[in-house]
Formats: sequence, C-alpha cells, structure tokens
Amino acid sequence: MKYRKLGTTDIKVSVICLGTMTWGEQNSEEEAFQQMDYAVERGINFFDTAELYSVMPRKETYGKTEEIIGNWFQNKKNRKDIILASKVASRSEGLEWIRKGSKYLGFDKTNLNNAIDQSLKRLKTDYIDLYQLHWPERKVPKFGVLDFEYDPNDEDWTPLEEVLENLQMQIKAGKIRHIGLSNETPWGVMKFLEKSKEKGLPRVMSIQNVYSLVNRIFDIANSEVSIRENCGLLAYSPLAGGRLSGKYLNNQTPKNSRYTLWPRRFSRHHTERGERAIKSYVDLAKKININPSTFANAFVNNRPFVTSNIIGATSMEQLKENIDSIEIDLSPEILKLINEIHLSDPNPCV
Repeated sequence: MKYRKLGTTDIKVSVICLGTMTWGEQNSEEEAFQQMDYAVERGINFFDTAELYSVMPRKETYGKTEEIIGNWFQNKKNRKDIILASKVASRSEGLEWIRKGSKYLGFDKTNLNNAIDQSLKRLKTDYIDLYQLHWPERKVPKFGVLDFEYDPNDEDWTPLEEVLENLQMQIKAGKIRHIGLSNETPWGVMKFLEKSKEKGLPRVMSIQNVYSLVNRIFDIANSEVSIRENCGLLAYSPLAGGRLSGKYLNNQTPKNSRYTLWPRRFSRHHTERGERAIKSYVDLAKKININPSTFANAFVNNRPFVTSNIIGATSMEQLKENIDSIEIDLSPEILKLINEIHLSDPNPCV
C-alpha cells in the first residue's frame, strides 16, 4: 500500500480509502466485516462513511453503516489503527427522517453538535479523525448538472466563518480532529481557506468530490486549488457507480447491482455518450491485459491532486480488483491514449 499526507496534518492515509455506503443495504454486517478485515490486511488504514448511509437513503437504514463500523471497532479493538472519516448531512429533498427534516439541516451549532454526538454513538468511538460537510448549504450544481445557476434568494445558509467556529468548538471538545469538504466548488474551498487563515480557525484538509475517467470536471479548476492549497481530493465514484467495470455494457443488468435496483437514481451515468466512452476505456484496459475496474482506479490513484481514492464494492472479488489498482502505474503512452478518449468527448457522465 502507498500512503499520502492528509492536507497539512501529520496523518498519513492509504491511497486507497475504503468506501462503506452499501453496508446495511446491499451488504450485510457480516460482509462488511469481511471487507474491513481484508482491507486492513492489504494495508488500508482509511475508512469513509456518513451519517446519511446506507445508500439508497431511507429512514429504515439511516445511520446503519456507522453502526456496522462501530460494531467492528468494538469487536476488533482496533480503533486507533484506522483513520476514520464521516460526514454531516446537509439540506436535501427527501431526508425528513434526519433530525427535524431536510429544510432544517445545516451547519449551525445545534445541528453539528447533534450530528456529531449521534455519529460518535453509532461508531462506538469518542472521536472522528476527519469530519466533512457532505454538501454545501448553498445552491451548487448537483448530480447531472454542470452550470451554476445564480439564485438571488439563495441567502439562507450559515455564514462560512460561523461554520468554522462551530467546528472549532467540536475540535476543542475532542470530538473531531480535522475537517474537510465534500461536493464543493473552487469558490467554496477558497472561501473556507481564506476564513480559516484570516480568523485563526480550523483549516480544511481535503475535498471529497466525484472523479473518474468519465467525469473529470475536477480537473478544470478544483485540481489547481487542491495542489496549490494542499487540500487534496478524496475521489469518490471512481468507477462511475460500477459502470467502468464494463458489467453494464450492452444493456446488461447484473442481479442486485446498483443500476438494476435503482435505475432512475443513477441515470446520469447511463447515456449514449457515457456508453461510448466506457466501452472505449474497457476495450483499452483489456487490450493491455488489465482488469477494467483495476485500470479505472489506477488512473484515479495516480492523479497528482488525489490524496486518496474512495473505492466501493459489494463483493470480495470487486474489492480485490479495486485494491489491486495500487500496484499499477500507467505508462505515459497509456495516459496519452486515455486523454485521446477523454478529449474526443469530455466528461460524458457528470
């Protein structure tokens, strides 16, 4: 395994981070335990979760993933060996079961304190290493949308300085160690960094955004911010929800897979443009005798702005393929071929 520093901290996290969102929905607790055991055997020391999980989000499974991780910590007695990241839910439609409901979710003092305390209880720990804001409170482009649409009435969000002050209280209380952002824009990252520097408030150490061969929007502006501000990317959905494995090509619908269970939810990945690009990447991987999933993850692992690549799996075979990517270095010739595919139709699965 390879390791990189988390922001400006002294913490070294594995370049492969174990994603957990299927645990409690597509995966049982027993299967999750097997995944965590194997990940640790392979040198992974970094797990990512969220209060929102399991996915797909619903009242019956809210917080279930954190509970499973907490049970594993209790069973293994190894909390100190894992760098644990979690996230607080933000405003979103259809989350009426979280605290007072979607429209009341935010990063005010009461919400943050409640969210952190409940996560700590489920995780059976007294601290979280990296605590992330899952989505900005303000309106930003979400899945399937590229452009920022200005809304002059979008002012009902907690001032960023106040958010940092609220998080500082949690750090001083020993409940969280460091903070990060998720699904954030270049403006948001820079404003948080600016406020922390001006006011001596906690510094953002990472940004968790989507990144894959078929969605490289992060390259356009956030990548420079990550490198120059030492605020690396925690890349999620490196396989575009599994599509870059090639298992969905030619309209295949594997049993119990994400797109089979929830086809409308992930429709942004299932487009003609996306299918063409995915087939090109899968064909290239096979041509050079690399498993397509391993190939797609290897590309993400080696991007200069990536701190860690958050993988996800519903089977042990998938997990092994994903982790094996750490052993692959793509040659300049292969990277050139990747860019040729990319430039022929950039970012078909946003």
